[in-house]
Amino acid sequence: MKDRLLSLDAFRGFAIAAMLLVNNPGDWGNVYAPLLHAKWHGWTFTDWVFPFFVFISGMAMTISLARRAQGGADKGQLLLNTARRALVIIGIGLLLNLIPSFNFETVRIPGVLQRLGLCTLLAAPIVLWCGARGVALWAVGLMAIYSAVQLCLPVPDAEGIVHVGLLEPGKDAGAWLDRLLMDGHLWRQAKTWDPEGLLSTLPAVSSQLLGVLAGYVLASKRQPAEKTMSWVLAGLASLWLGQVLDAWLMPINKSLWTPAYVFAMAGWACLVFAVFYWLLDAKPQPLARARAARLLHPLVVFGMNALFLFALSGLVAKMLYTIKLADGRSLGGTLYAPLRDSGLAPVNASLLHALLFVLVMYAIAWLMYRKHWFVKV
Repeated sequence: MKDRLLSLDAFRGFAIAAMLLVNNPGDWGNVYAPLLHAKWHGWTFTDWVFPFFVFISGMAMTISLARRAQGGADKGQLLLNTARRALVIIGIGLLLNLIPSFNFETVRIPGVLQRLGLCTLLAAPIVLWCGARGVALWAVGLMAIYSAVQLCLPVPDAEGIVHVGLLEPGKDAGAWLDRLLMDGHLWRQAKTWDPEGLLSTLPAVSSQLLGVLAGYVLASKRQPAEKTMSWVLAGLASLWLGQVLDAWLMPINKSLWTPAYVFAMAGWACLVFAVFYWLLDAKPQPLARARAARLLHPLVVFGMNALFLFALSGLVAKMLYTIKLADGRSLGGTLYAPLRDSGLAPVNASLLHALLFVLVMYAIAWLMYRKHWFVKV
């Protein structure tokens, strides 16, 4: 565990590469369905990305917090350092939302980085002062609190009509809470609700805590094959539980981050990580591991600077459609025009644009990797 695990870096790199791909099509009107979020209930490949980041953050917390605390490090200082890091991540997310207009009156307060920071802030004391059983109980308890509020609390929608347990856009308890506390600062496309709202942060913390539990397996002294099988079995059980909750409690829904979504995505995360771990760190044949390491090296390169690349890609994407040229067209639209007019089917031209964006970000990641520039918060 003293050396970096290629599998964890590759898993993180897979998540960031997938995020770059799904966030940067050439034309949002022409995108393959798996590269879009599910419209409401259900899930697609794109709905893997964010919970994978949260899950990975939990796995890393086991190594960075739990093991250090068990080794005698001061828990209060560890919590303070983690809180500082979480607040910096939240600050970066808010700054990205402010760019380019810096309009504090309408800036969106929630966001991806804000949720990641909040999850880390809330999960850290649980990880530091609770063992594996306590972490599991907190994960279940937070989902239970969330479910009780969503299904039992009468709340008004944006028109003032009161509902109980209505899980429709802008009409659930989470949307009501977001309007109450952050009206005018929510997701621009919806205005009355936000996919990274406050209430759904509770089950998102559960996603991170399930990652912590997976991290306990990683940090254990079990044999590599046993660890791999533990994640496979846990992943399959979590997928099954997600389907049960989808049928009997609340549907799988990324925007609401329902308990069914928590378990379904944690299940997939366990299975995907098990593959990376077996190929890169656990397979008994050194030559086979070396071949896998060469094949998956681009993902490792992405994973070494994941947070920086996330922020940079968001900034670049905004600038591409903010900078206007002399003819009034945006820089991004101008760069995309040759692909759009190339004769490719519109959906393929749009996908090619996304792939080229990923390659450009990889070139930056590769240069930073070669120079040993690793940006940490």
